[in-house]
Amino acid sequence: MSGDGGVARTPHVTLSAHRGPIHVARYAKGSAKYVLTGGQDRTVRLWNAGTGAAIKSYAAHGYEVLGIAVAHDNAKFASCGGDRSVFVWDVTSGNTLKRLSGHLARINVVDFNADASILASGSFDATVKLWDLKSQSYKPIQTLDDSRDAVQALVLGSGSIITGSVDGHIRTYDLRMGELRSDYMGSPVVGLALSSDGQTLLITTLDSTIRLMDMSTGKMLNSFTGHSNDDYRCRACFGHNEATVICGDENGAVWAWDLLEARKDKPLPPNPPPKVHAKMITWTEHHPTESSELLTASADGTACIWRGK
Repeated sequence: MSGDGGVARTPHVTLSAHRGPIHVARYAKGSAKYVLTGGQDRTVRLWNAGTGAAIKSYAAHGYEVLGIAVAHDNAKFASCGGDRSVFVWDVTSGNTLKRLSGHLARINVVDFNADASILASGSFDATVKLWDLKSQSYKPIQTLDDSRDAVQALVLGSGSIITGSVDGHIRTYDLRMGELRSDYMGSPVVGLALSSDGQTLLITTLDSTIRLMDMSTGKMLNSFTGHSNDDYRCRACFGHNEATVICGDENGAVWAWDLLEARKDKPLPPNPPPKVHAKMITWTEHHPTESSELLTASADGTACIWRGK
């Protein structure tokens, strides 16, 4: 796979120490060559993305791991899952720095703010909780309870919190103005990716459609179809320089579209793309600095790193 949307049939590196599906896979920040994966086997694993070598396993969760967020300096990360707890970890030592409890059901997603002083968590209990990591308190500083169903995705931006819910709404909380805007997508929202300038939002919904929304107006700028995603979270991402949209689907194929191409229903070649995982692809993430590197995670128990030539 490459930054321009091309698809290779053979991955550069396959990460395969998990037992059972991998639900989330995240690159370290910047140019660091590391990957974190979390799965049904209740572990988070750290990998060398260049060699595929397993570096460390983090085991404290009592149930499956569903979400991971990496801090800006790569010194710590947060994970969440079926045990209704958020763990904050020291990457090097493998120790847990904090365990945050308060949700009433599984936690699907976590995200840090820019300096990793605040952590947000979104849950099946339809709430988002904000945690002050500099405080000695282990209680949330705020709970957002506007969602009418499970919160599956969130982005903690500069001055805003954006959430995606199974109730079909994108909710944008403007922290400076104290305002909430709700945009209805028509289908359950299971994935969000915010552009680097914060102006556009990529939205994955369970109607086999990915939408591009203007954050200032809520207007839909484009939508992308062709893939199969009706039942499970298959997170989409922006490609290199945010010129493309990339997403894995429930058939194990990875699709790519030109971000601004008017013919939204025409994915980049090859179309249809080859099946590159044995089961559905749960997570797709482009490398933060490498133009031709992409990470996929799958229910087949593997994560793959793809590099273009």
